[in-house]
Amino acid sequence: MSELLTPSASAPAPAEESERPAAPRRDALRVLRMTASRIGTALLVLLCTATVAFFLVRLSGDPVKVLLPPDATAQQESVLRHGLGLDRPLLTQYLDYLWGIPRLDFGDSLFYNQPVRAVLADRIPATLLLAAGALVVTLVVALPAGTVAAMRRGRAADRTVMTGVLLGQSTPPFWIGILLILVFAVGLHALPASGYGTFANLVLPAVTLAVYSVAVVARLLRSSLIDVLGADHIRTARAKGFGPVKVVLTHGLRNASLPVVTVVGLEVGSLLGGAILTEQVFSWPGVGQLTIEAISNRDFPLVQATVLLFAATFVVVNLLVDLSYSLLDPRVRTSR
Repeated sequence: MSELLTPSASAPAPAEESERPAAPRRDALRVLRMTASRIGTALLVLLCTATVAFFLVRLSGDPVKVLLPPDATAQQESVLRHGLGLDRPLLTQYLDYLWGIPRLDFGDSLFYNQPVRAVLADRIPATLLLAAGALVVTLVVALPAGTVAAMRRGRAADRTVMTGVLLGQSTPPFWIGILLILVFAVGLHALPASGYGTFANLVLPAVTLAVYSVAVVARLLRSSLIDVLGADHIRTARAKGFGPVKVVLTHGLRNASLPVVTVVGLEVGSLLGGAILTEQVFSWPGVGQLTIEAISNRDFPLVQATVLLFAATFVVVNLLVDLSYSLLDPRVRTSR
């Protein structure tokens, strides 16, 4: 009887062992489904953005009136309109536009007489440089400021940081840019007011663009850290004799990083979109200034491409941030 009972008693063991490898596979399939869903949503958003941009830009008026002199005849306007393909049915233009997007073919610029892709390629590096400089300023200033404010809650350092946050969030960036020009370029002659190509040219535009982001990130990090520092594992770390700095750097920042990463990701897109006014103030030759010029010239293909570029930046950054949640917080990975 003991021999008969032995196999039955040990029978569940292989079943349990066979279930263990299935858990990673289920997690992998869950991640793949989640990734595919997010990518599908991102493509749908880009399609809607491209559609809205295509039809709205045509409500601004006829570009032929801008490209030709005021005394142009109706025949000249008709010839130019035919040459630009604007006399074709609107649906045909729309389908051609959508067909060109996957091939990065946005047509030719009406004003520059060049492929839109080439025009954007000349301006994108300047905007990326400005956004990267602003992001560096944001992280270098906001992370220490938010951490110090959380560690010195209610004290002078905390009040100083929160006052700066209030000013940064309530002051228009273009006004900050003008003020910086008056102080550092006109008054002190320390930095150039415009131009492109040197580190000195980058300082004022990058600081101007980063002011709002610094305020947002510092405020959120302070709030998140205050919540985390009251958790049980933080009290346990303090009971073990860890100093306040080690507790915050080792245990606090990682647990408080999830909402901060979300906002930083959103701010990356905002830095690129917000560069439009900053580039105008400092005459920075980037995509933002190009967008203003394209709107003024009613350059339909160029406006559509720049709007789609900004939208794609937001969508891609948000997608990467969403996918990075599972790396930062295992609870997010297991809940999906």
